[in-house]
Amino acid sequence: MRNFLMVFAALILGTTSAIANDAALGLWKSEPGETGGYIHVQITNCGEKLCGEIVDVVENDNDTIIGEDIILNMKIRGDGYYYGGTIWAPDQDKTYRSNMTLNGDSLTVRGCVAFVLCRSQNWTRIK
Repeated sequence: MRNFLMVFAALILGTTSAIANDAALGLWKSEPGETGGYIHVQITNCGEKLCGEIVDVVENDNDTIIGEDIILNMKIRGDGYYYGGTIWAPDQDKTYRSNMTLNGDSLTVRGCVAFVLCRSQNWTRIK
């Protein structure tokens, strides 16, 4: 029983450490929208998942969205893949199921309706 508890504790601590050091954490720049403006998103831990907040709006007059959550409850699968969260599309004011894929300093963020109607963007790491 003692060995089981030690293994269980190691697994929990390992998971927490992986979340704290996740490569997707940081500041990201979205692709430009139809008007040429883009946003900066700060991705942080929210419990055992990831969340993202809009921290800046560039070349767009809609700065009312600063401070809004854009990514919520994104689960960390590992190997640069995230799933099961939602993403808010400010230009449509709608929320979609979402997943993300990390490849170096590029983060592909995808939002879908019914798993077939999807839209994605490639975000670039700022820091």
